[in-house]
Amino acid sequence: MRALLEESFRAAVAAADPLRILPSQLPAPPRGRTFVAAAGKAAAAMALAVDRHWPRAAPLEGLAITRYAHGLPAGRIRVLEAGHPVPDAAGESGARELLAGVRALGPDDLLLALISGGGSSLLSLPAPGVTMEGLKAMTRELLRCGAPIQDINTARKHLSAIQGGRLAAASRAPVLALIISDVTGDDPTHIASGPCAPDPSTIAEAQAVLRKYGIAAPGQFSETPKPGAALFARVENRVIATARRSLEAAAAVFASRGIAPLILGDDITGEAREVARAMAAQARGAQRPAALISGGECTVTVRGAGGRGGRCAEFLLALAIELQGAAGIHALAADTDGIDGSEDNAGAWIAPDSLARAAARGIDAQKLLGANDSYGFFSALGDLLVTGPTRTNVNDYRAIVIS
Repeated sequence: MRALLEESFRAAVAAADPLRILPSQLPAPPRGRTFVAAAGKAAAAMALAVDRHWPRAAPLEGLAITRYAHGLPAGRIRVLEAGHPVPDAAGESGARELLAGVRALGPDDLLLALISGGGSSLLSLPAPGVTMEGLKAMTRELLRCGAPIQDINTARKHLSAIQGGRLAAASRAPVLALIISDVTGDDPTHIASGPCAPDPSTIAEAQAVLRKYGIAAPGQFSETPKPGAALFARVENRVIATARRSLEAAAAVFASRGIAPLILGDDITGEAREVARAMAAQARGAQRPAALISGGECTVTVRGAGGRGGRCAEFLLALAIELQGAAGIHALAADTDGIDGSEDNAGAWIAPDSLARAAARGIDAQKLLGANDSYGFFSALGDLLVTGPTRTNVNDYRAIVIS
């Protein structure tokens, strides 16, 4: 069962592999030159796919900014690693260089933007009057209090010189943005804070986000380009990979084994513990054999000093506690980017004997959940899923198999 769960996860990841899906989306080269502006956890792999399939005689250059340890050589496109989920000086320097390259383009050129999840922090360039330290502090606080990504991005867009459509606004060339979605709804304005997409949110909404969580603004807010602005007549935002397609690829794996797949949705959000409680009830009532598959992004509200572990591991630990060793139920939860939170694992597994094995080692599952230490729980059992960076990102993947 563990091997089957991992096979389903790898099928989900493969469905969003830039090297497989991006080449067919490439346009014809322009009369002038092409500048690649890539940002996100998939940036290096996307840039490599472009370099491999772009005509050798056609001028191609650019910069791909990705998370530390997610880089790859990408031929004619330079790759830079920077901080995520909290931005750093490397990301700020790279974003400044990238924006300068975009501003140098002319009407006969092409801006090929390659956007994926994680781009918000990797493409951080504070607006005038906003400091990087202030932006970092705000991001840390929003992450700590479990704010949904849409709220975080609404605040960031109005403090940025490059997000919220400003990258596209800086280009005199036509813009094609190829996007791997890691957000529910697959709206380009929310993916990497929409550097090439019109932004419907307002300064007032950004201010409301910070008031909601009791966080001070790190500087002066500024307004973003809005839907209907003339500049977007020369901009196309095209989503080329989604969580839904990845869930369908995983479902095919279970169906081939005679296990009926049920996709619960690709947009499941909420506190990880609450989502686990609801899914435990669904698993108990499901007809056997079945696989309950879902995507989306849960949140974790850190209490006290906090432990170690991301939202996938916290979901699984809470699920194990809810199931209390229910017979025949196994589960996997993992982030498709290969990193659950800030640890070295993609996710973890549970089996009917997980709690019993933990108790035999003197491990108190409820206590570790209370301390947000799901990593410690699964590490002690040897039940972490470690894949290394996948260089793509279509959000979290969860599968519960009732055998």
